[in-house]
Parts: sequence; C-alpha cells; structure tokens
Amino acid sequence: MPPELPRALAFLRGFARRRAPRAVDVPGGFAVFDDRYPGSHDDNKLILWDAGDPATVLRTADEVLAGCAHRLVHVDDDELGAALTPAFTAAGYQPAVNLVMAFRGDPPVGEPAAEHLDLETLLPVLRRHWRESLPDAPDRTVEQLARRVETRLRGADLVGFRGVRAPDGELAARADLYVHDGVAQIEDVYTAPGHRGQGHARALLRSLLVEAADAELVFLVADAADWPREFYARHGFADLGRTHSFLRS
Repeated sequence: MPPELPRALAFLRGFARRRAPRAVDVPGGFAVFDDRYPGSHDDNKLILWDAGDPATVLRTADEVLAGCAHRLVHVDDDELGAALTPAFTAAGYQPAVNLVMAFRGDPPVGEPAAEHLDLETLLPVLRRHWRESLPDAPDRTVEQLARRVETRLRGADLVGFRGVRAPDGELAARADLYVHDGVAQIEDVYTAPGHRGQGHARALLRSLLVEAADAELVFLVADAADWPREFYARHGFADLGRTHSFLRS
C-alpha cells in the first residue's frame, strides 16, 4: 500500500466528520447526517473501512440510514469493498469504484491564476449547473444540492472555491480546494458544457496545484470508470488505491 493512501483516507473521513452536524459511530466506521439537506447523498451516508460479514453490513446500513430516502455506503478498503459487492448488488445497490490519486508530477510554478469565488457568486452557478444536470428534479432538490456547499466550509482549515472564466466573462470551470494538516484535496472539478475542450479545466488544475504547493500530499478522487481519471493522469496524478461506494435510491 502506498504510504500516502492511509493519510488521504484519513483526510476524507475527517472532512466528512467536521462538516456534518451529526455523526453516529458504528462498528468499523461511522455515519454522517445533515437534516437540512436530506436529498444530498454526500451529506447523509455511511462510511466503513472495517466491517463484518455482508449480512451484518447490510443490516447496519438499513438501521443507521433508516431516516434517509436513500442508502449510500462508502467502503474505504478495496479488499473489503470487493468482497461486499455481490451482496450489495443483490440487495439492489448500484456499485461504483473510485480511485484515490496523488499528484506526483512536476509542481507548476508561478502565481495562482484562478478566481476566488464567494458563496454569493457561486450559488447561482451551482443552481444552474444542477438544473442542467437534473432537469426534472423539484426546485427544492436543486436548492439543497446547491446550498450544501456551505457545509464544506467546516471541513478543513482552508476551504476555497475557485474558478476560471471564459473570454466572455462566464464562469467556465470551477473546483474546490481543501487543505488541512499538510494535506490538500482537489474536489468537484467541473467545466460547464459550453466551455469544454478549451483548456479551462487544465488552467484551473494548474492554479490549484500552485496554490497547494506547500502541502505534503495533494490528492483527488476520481471515478474509476469515467474519463477524467485519464485527464488527471496526464497532468501528474497517479493511482494510490481504490475505494468502493454503493447507492440505493
């Protein structure tokens, strides 16, 4: 196991606990809840890294997440997640595999070029992007998904929302940067559909790496089955390990 992997996973768990108004410990992990955003899977989920047999894990998920309309279980151990996949799939969960990737390229030099986005600027953009992604969702759901970004401010010592603009002034790409105890995470990189393929995400990523240059570890999490993992690999990120998630809506 690469030595950076446990540190990255500990960062993710700590971030989830710090941002959550409520956490419940369970054997081998904990659950986090935010009753203000019941439609947000990421704010209402179970996180495990050591657990018993599949039947016990499924029962724990049902019990601890009983108040949620969904079930989301993150498993931070690759071997455990692979072993649990058949039982979760049989129980109606959709499995996914995520890659934890660390930056091991040549650090860029210069000054960060990305714009610092405050919530007043960011929230209308998030509402628009969620509406584009979920055209049939109720307005209340879109509002919850946009406003949940406010909870991230409690997750780390530095929580920054960054963006780059197109020549016409529209926000073309955005991302989050979290820094805590020498570890930096780049999260939620998104390029607006009309601005893709124009280098905006590359410019934003470079700026974030410049800003995080003093961190001992810079990492991100990418879907193992989606193309962005290749984009990150081309820009200096290497696989540390795999985690699993299981969702039942």
